[in-house]
Amino acid sequence: MRAIAVSAFRAEPELVEMPKPEPGAGEVRVRVAYTALNPCDWQAAHDSPDDETPRVFPLVVGVDFAGRVDMIGSGPNRFRVGDQVFGRTAGPVSGTGPGTYCDYTTVAQDSAVALVPPGLPLDVAAALPSAGTAAAQILETLAFRGHESLLVVGAAGGVGSLLTQLAAARDVRVVAAVRGDERARMTDLGAAVTIDTVYHPLETAVRELFPDGVDALADLVATDPDDFAARAALVRAGGTALTTRGVAGRSVLPADVTGIDFRLEPNPVLLDVLAAGAAEGVLRVPIDIELPLEKAAQALDRNRTGGARGKTVLVL
Repeated sequence: MRAIAVSAFRAEPELVEMPKPEPGAGEVRVRVAYTALNPCDWQAAHDSPDDETPRVFPLVVGVDFAGRVDMIGSGPNRFRVGDQVFGRTAGPVSGTGPGTYCDYTTVAQDSAVALVPPGLPLDVAAALPSAGTAAAQILETLAFRGHESLLVVGAAGGVGSLLTQLAAARDVRVVAAVRGDERARMTDLGAAVTIDTVYHPLETAVRELFPDGVDALADLVATDPDDFAARAALVRAGGTALTTRGVAGRSVLPADVTGIDFRLEPNPVLLDVLAAGAAEGVLRVPIDIELPLEKAAQALDRNRTGGARGKTVLVL
């Protein structure tokens, strides 16, 4: 089968031929139709891990997928051959899961995998698992009651676009920080305010709108602890600053602001809920571009530069 893999950490991802994986007990093998790009994919390709989990090379990148079950492993299983499914594998970075930038992947039937509901296109289903789960769980972590303010940095990307919608549905006032003219699109998704950080310094714009600070920050971009700390300073006393990039624990935050390093916890029940919302049109999953698998390396480089506007989906 075709796969996009790296031969070593910091090696460039390339198209290779690999054997089809065989499903183990309680697993299914999925013929992948679409896979969606996430920041953890290029991190897997370019970064060495902080832990000592053994990795086996070539390492196939990718965690999100949508496709059709083509083989069932031994033992009880809730799926059948021919089922259209979508979900998220543990991923190559964890050392416990296969990648998804490939023609076939295997996944445990009791993990973060679910049936694709009627009316939901497979490309949209592939774009939903990581971004949708992250958006929903970030919102739960911040525990809004309604009418609070939330500054979302990186709001135009996949997670940010979905978080904006979910937060606005709870009467949270979303301040969407983006790169470029995204006001019309972000307003349509529910943002109360959109700040183009290319032309307007974020700190100045937020201070003008919220002199006492915003209630919460969801930073989906900052990889530098100092950058995250500067944005956390825009949060009011008693507020919360959350990051998806694992830098809160290394940042010097204001004493009266709670820092959170968000960790994704995929589960099939949440996937069912998100997919139902997307199939009904209540939740819009923005797809920026669809590319063939052979263009994966270029897509990873493009995503690494930032400024994403929705999800990049690879077609197999």
